[in-house]
Amino acid sequence: MIHPRVQALADEFLRNADAEAPGLVRGLYLTGSVALGDFRPHTSDVDFVVVTDQAPTPDERAALRRAHGATRARVHRPQFNGVHLTWDDLTRDPAACGPVPAVVGGRFRSATRAEVNPVTWHVLAERGVAVRGPAPVELAVCDQTGSLRAWSLGNLEEQWRRWRAKAGRLLTPRGLAALGSLAPSWSVLSVSRLHFTLRTSEITSKSGAGAYALHAFPERWHKIVNECLRVRRGSELPPLFENALERRRAALDYIEMVLDDALEPSAA
Repeated sequence: MIHPRVQALADEFLRNADAEAPGLVRGLYLTGSVALGDFRPHTSDVDFVVVTDQAPTPDERAALRRAHGATRARVHRPQFNGVHLTWDDLTRDPAACGPVPAVVGGRFRSATRAEVNPVTWHVLAERGVAVRGPAPVELAVCDQTGSLRAWSLGNLEEQWRRWRAKAGRLLTPRGLAALGSLAPSWSVLSVSRLHFTLRTSEITSKSGAGAYALHAFPERWHKIVNECLRVRRGSELPPLFENALERRRAALDYIEMVLDDALEPSAA
């Protein structure tokens, strides 16, 4: 069952899209935390895949931009982020797809490769939630284990190595954000998800990644993992760390450990 806030958001987008460009949106699928059964109203975004018959024309892209703008004006939270693809796009390896219209961080982009990746394709194929269009099992989605693993490895090496380096400098926007509760929780559980994928060739939710980490890594790391799960669940239990600096340091050390473990030659 879809969370009421998610259903309201999806319905609002479809109303706006149909008003701006009748017949353009042929499929709407929810992926991410919604599909993985881990949607948390206080922290989660709603990830989508919109499908059209053909690549949108410039006028149609403008219509989609207006539809997303109208949706955001009516429903501020959760954010509605995702990609606009064609049926043919789904049959190809994501690496073969060019830039597509997408919403990233709540902002519409006419052409980007953000979120055009094997994770999106895999979750859609295995767990996607159809709001409009055929059931995901009826779609010819390109879902290749090799591509999923290669992308996960590259994401750890390219994105998360940089993220860890920047967050390690305290007097920077990212370093200061790591003093909060959400940034450590998001980052610790995100790298744990990628580690899980490299070990299993499957996708799990952030909460699932936390449970995996408690079994995969030594006990010394359990405190920060449990703290991040506490934050994700919106628990009213007190923090497990005495102060934000201590939690930040534990999160950064954990991320560095996971990166080293996943990226060492024997791990692949």
